[in-house]
Amino acid sequence: MMNNRQLADTFTLIANLCEIKGEVIYVILAYRKAAENLMTLPREASEYWKEGKLREIPGVGKAIAEKIDELLQTGKLGFLENLKSEVPESLAGWLQVPGLGPKKIALIWKTLNITALTELEAAAKDGKLRDLPGMGAKSETAILEGIASLARRSGRLPLGRAYPLAQEIISVLKGVKGVVAAESAGSLRRMRSTVGDLDILVAAKDSPAVMEAFVNLKGVSRVLGKGETKASIEFMNGVRAQLWVHAPEKFGTALQYATGSKDHNVALRQIALDKGLSLSEHSLTKTNGKGEILCATEEEVYKTLGLPWIPPELREDRGEVAAAKANKLPKLIQVKDIKSNLQTHSTWSDGALSMLDMARAAAKRGIKVIAFTDHSVGLAVANGMKMEDHKKQAAEIKKIQKQLGDEILVLHASEVEIKADGSLDYPDEFLATLDLVVASLHTSLRQPREKVTERLLKAVRNPHVDIIGHPTGREIPDREGADLDMEVILKAAAESGVAMEINAHPSRLDLDDVFARRAKELGVLLSINTDAHSEEDLDMLHYGVAVARRAWLEPKDVINTWPAKKLLDWLKKRG
Repeated sequence: MMNNRQLADTFTLIANLCEIKGEVIYVILAYRKAAENLMTLPREASEYWKEGKLREIPGVGKAIAEKIDELLQTGKLGFLENLKSEVPESLAGWLQVPGLGPKKIALIWKTLNITALTELEAAAKDGKLRDLPGMGAKSETAILEGIASLARRSGRLPLGRAYPLAQEIISVLKGVKGVVAAESAGSLRRMRSTVGDLDILVAAKDSPAVMEAFVNLKGVSRVLGKGETKASIEFMNGVRAQLWVHAPEKFGTALQYATGSKDHNVALRQIALDKGLSLSEHSLTKTNGKGEILCATEEEVYKTLGLPWIPPELREDRGEVAAAKANKLPKLIQVKDIKSNLQTHSTWSDGALSMLDMARAAAKRGIKVIAFTDHSVGLAVANGMKMEDHKKQAAEIKKIQKQLGDEILVLHASEVEIKADGSLDYPDEFLATLDLVVASLHTSLRQPREKVTERLLKAVRNPHVDIIGHPTGREIPDREGADLDMEVILKAAAESGVAMEINAHPSRLDLDDVFARRAKELGVLLSINTDAHSEEDLDMLHYGVAVARRAWLEPKDVINTWPAKKLLDWLKKRG
């Protein structure tokens, strides 16, 4: 019987083929929503089906429920088979090519009668696409670049999917009798933007109960291996997880070793050798063979090596060991330091909640200042606002501010589209009336490096722009960011005083940690924002803070840590 992953993949395929066929948008969105909801169900859809409760699944109406019923009964779907007879299934894979949309796919397929990605690449290399209606040599080049980009993708798991699943696993394992501690390890604990398999470490005297709880986790499709202290499983959505159980007195060295990175561990092992010690995942042993040192915590490991504890986010062999030796590790920013959220969206554009509800939700989370940066008019797909709409929004903000009182300060702002020529969606005289302006790239991201860099530079140098939102425009794992000369951009930001955003949404995490650290080195201000479109999105803040921590940022580097008065004074000076 089909599991949730298989059902979701089926509806995603239907959505993709319908899009290439030219089906109406609401039908496509319905299938995509069904696929998304199936992937996040707390139990298998087949259980709802057996109980006659398929329509209790969010986003599943009568038509989709009937399709799920047919799939669960037969493993096939007549509707999909008919659809595949109209639109070749292989074309759905073309949608993963950056810059290649459904209309272009349909045009190429119907005109050139090609259905394989290899045929598309060959046609582009032979110059057969440039003469098609609405295309040209630039489109042809963009398609070749997109195919190359697709080939570079690693298949790693986005942090936004890995982190919550790991937390669920850890929560269950911590509830097992005898478990002293449970932690994620590897690139997940270092909070990289993508991770491989999930690595989980547990401290416990006895492992059998922990092993049983692990292999019987909800959503496990198969057990890949199970021993006395190690197990490996695969979930129905294809994610794999590994568990190691260690004695509590050895947990510190085990966790340090499993967290990595490899290069960080190599540096620590050399320090150990210089002290006459050998560092392994089990213990620190004296190289003269006269005993071993057991460490229950990581702090003990680092202390034995003569170092302060190094936060996991820094363990990438980027100078953290030398900084620790010199007692110059940064006092990294924490979620509790964040006082403002300066990119959020409401029902005025594409948000799910009213401004009042979003403001209250933010205040509940300790936020003191919220900026509503609803999209500008040029981004029609996000219900962008006309200038006259902003007058009405400003009046509503005054009204809700009276209701909210001192609970939270509400700013009237906008996320303004940076157009293909570098101009902004609104004229300067209008931007000057807003409390805050975020300028962002959403379209034409495949422009040549010089052109897209110059385009962003215009926004950076505009005195009315306060923050550059998600600077590269990337979407993890589906879309690479614009090919920007980031060194030029950051130096210009340092000169203009504009802040560069670290977008906390796990599909963005943009700026990344490397460029955010370079921004700090150049004296550029950073801003960490959730880009929230719903109340749940407000809880993504920790992802952005993780990027900032990987970038060695301290509270003083981030404008969101400032008191309201300091923030307002800064905005006023910027004009």
